[in-house]
Amino acid sequence: MKKMHLFTFLFCTLFVQLIAQPMPPVPPKPMSDTAVAKPVVAITHHSIVIAGKTVNYTATAGTLILNNEKGEPIASFGYVAYTKEGVSDISKRPVLFGYNGGPGSSSLWLHMGALGPRRVAVNDLSAPTPPPYKVEDNQNSILDVTDIVMIDPIGTGFSHAIGKAQNKDFWGVDQDLRSISNFIKEYITENDRWNSPKYLLGESYGTMRSAGVVNYLQERLGIAVNGVVLVSSVLDLRQLTFGAGDDISYVMYLPTYAATAYFHKKLPTQPTNLPAFLQEVTNFAKGPYTSALMLGDKIDAATKNSIAEKLANYTGLSKDYILKANLRVNEPQFTQELLRDQHLTVGRLDSRFTGITQNLLAENADFDPQSTAITPAYTASFLNYLYSELKVNKNMYYHISAYNAEGFHWDWQRKGGMWGEGVYPPTTAPDLANAMSKNPNLKILVFNGYYDLATPFYGTEYTMDHLGLEPEIQKNITMKYFDAGHMMYVHPASLATFRKDIVDFINRTNP
Repeated sequence: MKKMHLFTFLFCTLFVQLIAQPMPPVPPKPMSDTAVAKPVVAITHHSIVIAGKTVNYTATAGTLILNNEKGEPIASFGYVAYTKEGVSDISKRPVLFGYNGGPGSSSLWLHMGALGPRRVAVNDLSAPTPPPYKVEDNQNSILDVTDIVMIDPIGTGFSHAIGKAQNKDFWGVDQDLRSISNFIKEYITENDRWNSPKYLLGESYGTMRSAGVVNYLQERLGIAVNGVVLVSSVLDLRQLTFGAGDDISYVMYLPTYAATAYFHKKLPTQPTNLPAFLQEVTNFAKGPYTSALMLGDKIDAATKNSIAEKLANYTGLSKDYILKANLRVNEPQFTQELLRDQHLTVGRLDSRFTGITQNLLAENADFDPQSTAITPAYTASFLNYLYSELKVNKNMYYHISAYNAEGFHWDWQRKGGMWGEGVYPPTTAPDLANAMSKNPNLKILVFNGYYDLATPFYGTEYTMDHLGLEPEIQKNITMKYFDAGHMMYVHPASLATFRKDIVDFINRTNP
């Protein structure tokens, strides 16, 4: 049986006793969400040493009530905020809003992996381990330079619709960016942070969200943002769909296939310089490979054979397999095929990870070894931390994701299509371009994992190079690369760089 939300528990029954004369019993009348629409928070105080200095901070975990334009409560939004204590002028103290992606994922991954003052101690590239798990101080937290607010979108964490609203009202590209934007507005109002420097940090679908939110905040709510950090970015979903008759995904993925083959030593000749090798593959992808795919069925045998040989040299797959795939190998096929001879499946979120292949005849991978390896530790550690250290009431049920929620279905359509219809596959790249062009001070920091097969780095490069920005505005985008995957912060060396790059970014963009 699914556990009920907090506000369902708070529903009560009103009994009417009329003792003047006997009457039939009056049926119970439930209170409306409007009557109980109050925030519920747990506040605790802590300290941590970061970069050799002690940071005393307050952790606020709970909910914030979001109202619509009529002042009616529509959502109870869950969040965890970390604010530095002893700050005399909060207008000079930055605040960063963070979230994961999915869509339908809570923020626990970034929370307990990179940003928060406490993190899950997991061994990089290790197989799944049983409890007990360890939570330790995160020496690479950015709490020393910015306050942090981890947001859980509706249907995740403690967040859910109330009043006349329903969860499904928030499940869509436009609906989500609108609700997250309004949460940010409500938070900065409640906490007097209107004049503080503001930052957004999203991962995966959270980057698509950020591109829309930064524009919505600016255009609809009059809120300027200092900087946006895009972690493992995808703004245009067309790049990930491997759509029938659409070759762009194959081009975008090729350099990450090459990086993966390099890591697992499946290349005929092992390069000595990974970045240089990947640049060579990228040049091939956007040159000869793209030209060959554009020929479609009219490609001649000699060209097809030549391209297949190159792809075999770059991906570690056999020429025969590539020819059978008509030069087009999608991501699930690649993760299943690369190490098939070793009875292993390659990770999607981080292709450095591997797991046992049970069906050696399968065409596509049916699980992600990276996700399998870390999910139990992150889930158990976060929930124990939430209820034990942050003192959240255990009656408040935290949803790790919305995927099992009743009726969960994401509306991918966006308004504003060429013929007045929805835009699909959706993109928020134009939103980011609009925000950057209208606010020349807005800076963008982009983190890319070489071994990320969920949001390949060349797809991000392609998107950033096609925003249609003026040269001076294009310079506001900074690209960074990591020897890790989608969640690069599980790699210890990358986590340290992750922190350093964000700290430098905030210091550079905070006047």
